[in-house]
Amino acid sequence: MTPQSRQFMLTAAWLFARHGRPRRARVIVEALVDDDPTDGVAAAALAELLLANGEGAAALKTLAAADFPPELSRAEAILETRALAMIGRKDDSERRWRRYLAARKGAGRSWVEEEV
Repeated sequence: MTPQSRQFMLTAAWLFARHGRPRRARVIVEALVDDDPTDGVAAAALAELLLANGEGAAALKTLAAADFPPELSRAEAILETRALAMIGRKDDSERRWRRYLAARKGAGRSWVEEEV
């Protein structure tokens, strides 16, 4: 599949999701992830749809298989944090978010205080 085809399909999925057709959007994004499970953009889109449907464990599995480009590190952290919280892993969720903040700002500059 060409990059242009992938972009077209992602755009179509976004339009379906935006206009109240999340199942159609999900079918498209699942096809993209099936074609390339490491595509971070498609994985993020699928994870968002899974989370909206209450499927935290499936979202985590999707996120774990993907390679996220640096510009999507925040999206990856937010989606993973939400998925962990959804399946009841609150402490892991908080640790994941703290790890993201520390990596982004530097451990000494993060406004989030470490637990004592």
